[in-house]
Amino acid sequence: MESWRPPESGLFVGRGRAVGELGALLSARPLVTLVGMGGIGKSRLAARVAEEYGPGGFAAVHWVPLWSLTGPALFTSLVADACGLSDHSAGDPADTLAEWIGSRRVLLVLDSCEHVLGACAALVRVLLARCPALVVLATSREPLGVDGETRFPVGPLDPDSEAVELFAARAAGVGVRWTRPEEFVAAADVCRWLEGVPLALELAAGHLRERPVSAMARLLRGRLALDRGPESRVQPARHRALRTTIGWSHELCEPHERLLWARLSVFRSGATVEDVTRVCRGGPLTDTVLARALDGLARKSVVTLTDGRVHLYDTVREYGALWLAELGETRATGTRHALRFHELALTAEESWWGPGQAETTARLADGYGDLCAALEHLLATDPQRAAELAGAVGFFWGCSGHLHEATHYLEECLRLVAGPSAVLARLCWALGVVRCLRGEYDTAARLAGRADEEAVRAGDATLLADAAYLRGLVMLLRGEPRNALAVADRALAGPASGPAAAARCRLVRVFALTASGALPRARAAAEALRDDSVEAGEHWTRSYTEYQLAVIALFEERASDAAAHSRAMLRDKRLIGDSFGLGLGLDLLAVALAALERGEEAAVAYGAGQVFWERVGHPQRGTPELKPLRQRAERAARRQIGDGAYDTAYQLARIADPFRTLDTMLAG
Repeated sequence: MESWRPPESGLFVGRGRAVGELGALLSARPLVTLVGMGGIGKSRLAARVAEEYGPGGFAAVHWVPLWSLTGPALFTSLVADACGLSDHSAGDPADTLAEWIGSRRVLLVLDSCEHVLGACAALVRVLLARCPALVVLATSREPLGVDGETRFPVGPLDPDSEAVELFAARAAGVGVRWTRPEEFVAAADVCRWLEGVPLALELAAGHLRERPVSAMARLLRGRLALDRGPESRVQPARHRALRTTIGWSHELCEPHERLLWARLSVFRSGATVEDVTRVCRGGPLTDTVLARALDGLARKSVVTLTDGRVHLYDTVREYGALWLAELGETRATGTRHALRFHELALTAEESWWGPGQAETTARLADGYGDLCAALEHLLATDPQRAAELAGAVGFFWGCSGHLHEATHYLEECLRLVAGPSAVLARLCWALGVVRCLRGEYDTAARLAGRADEEAVRAGDATLLADAAYLRGLVMLLRGEPRNALAVADRALAGPASGPAAAARCRLVRVFALTASGALPRARAAAEALRDDSVEAGEHWTRSYTEYQLAVIALFEERASDAAAHSRAMLRDKRLIGDSFGLGLGLDLLAVALAALERGEEAAVAYGAGQVFWERVGHPQRGTPELKPLRQRAERAARRQIGDGAYDTAYQLARIADPFRTLDTMLAG
């Protein structure tokens, strides 16, 4: 089974019967939806079921957290990302995802569907119609409304047993253990008053450091008794229990903690402490006060701190957002949040050529949901800054496979923004790169022309060099290396540009020289660019120089050198999370292994490479000069070990975890 990691959920308590029933349903029904109120434990139950029944029953389990979406526009792209599909195709994302899943037995867990219900239902219909072995497990506050859906109601824990067990476990987690009979009685009272609602119990446990459980029981009894007015006839008690507990937790927070809680609600992907400080400080929340308030919220279980990142439960975030609106700070806090991620994107772009590239790429990947939220906010309030942000992040998203998202935001910015030329040039360049990676070469060429025109108007040498890079890239992929070489040479002979743009043009030159057959010149240029990349601590350009050095070594019949360069490329590509590059590198390594008469390993490398090519959904498997090398190598590997052994090794690699296969290839 492909590896997956369920969401962090702590100790799972109770619901043993529900887990068993759901396991049986997953073996018999294509769509099961866990339906229940917020905070009732749907996500935790889904994670437990997937963890228990996924390994034995499915080839792959994919967990899709939907709560970070601000709307339905990018729903399918998020699902594709969670499934490991870095879609580089120009087709409909739903069709590509259906082809990627195919006939495999896959468990797709869609968590928190309620705010994108229509988009979720539409995609599930397509996938279930075209993927016969697919099983979808959804969590939602209301059903999806899809034919064949099995609705599984999720209620509270048994107040007299499971709820008490959970409450005691969470109490122990904050250092509180009961020893006296009256404490156990009070704890049982708390569980009954809170109707066994898991999130309510979590929040209550967070306050046990500061007040004994007996005092908590008295307070809750009084509050909930007063809260049973006329609405209790239409609203289940457990809704009141959760609402009351969240409100009570809010009241028990210090004023500064309440203000921070409200401001934290703007984050979508979790946040680093630095992000929280930059976005949420202001007014009474000085840096020192904010740090103290954040620690208080963590102690009260309002937020969780995991690996240096701050997270809120969805229901707690919703409550904070309501208070942010009451305070009249929704727009101002949203703007600070957007400007923070605007700043991070511009800094990342400026530091692309340097030792922080891999860290920056990971940082933007972790903040993906917040970048999307920032773009949505700025498109509505400040399109000019939205364009700057989209232009800065577009190339990163292209390299990491977020091509549909990049296309959506870049095109929206081009629709809304009329200038200045420097911003338009960056937007056209980034969109052109994305379109090129999707195989839309004519569109990419037109965008390169417009980027060049806007760069001339702006008088910016770096933008001119990047426009030249895009033109050269299109020419290379069309099989026009001499034209690409001329474009790169002109750009490099022109005004000095920034180091990243210059490196990209130098890279086009290396590719063009190789494809033109000028191997000694290509090797010298590649080695010089690789050395400069190593000195700068950069990985993306370096990986492609290793790719070219491997191709050159194969043309010169130096198979051992080609294998070494291919492995060097793969290490860099893995570091920056480039599935397209991993497919390229594994194909190249397979060619080298076949030349070394290691046919079985070549078949394995080809099989793993095919998994990555399927992940990007792209028909272009490298630049044109690689195609004949790949074809000859496959024939050679088949001769070495026989067609049967080749096909067996290839197919086994196709169904194995590609990253484990990659690790084996790199160790060899």
